[in-house]
Amino acid sequence: MKASEIREMSITDLRDRIDAEKAALDTMKINHSISPIEDTSKIAKTRKDIARMMTILAEKEKQN
Repeated sequence: MKASEIREMSITDLRDRIDAEKAALDTMKINHSISPIEDTSKIAKTRKDIARMMTILAEKEKQN
């Protein structure tokens, strides 16, 4: 997800999306520990997306 797409989201939508992505990341990690995922870069991409969303959320909260 691009930063420009994230910046267009409202604060509540952003919080909801972060929670959903964290849950998806946990599921991916558990599934990967049971049977290896073919594309392990998905875990890293999801982690980076969460960090990007949290950074933009902090910026938005600081402005308001």
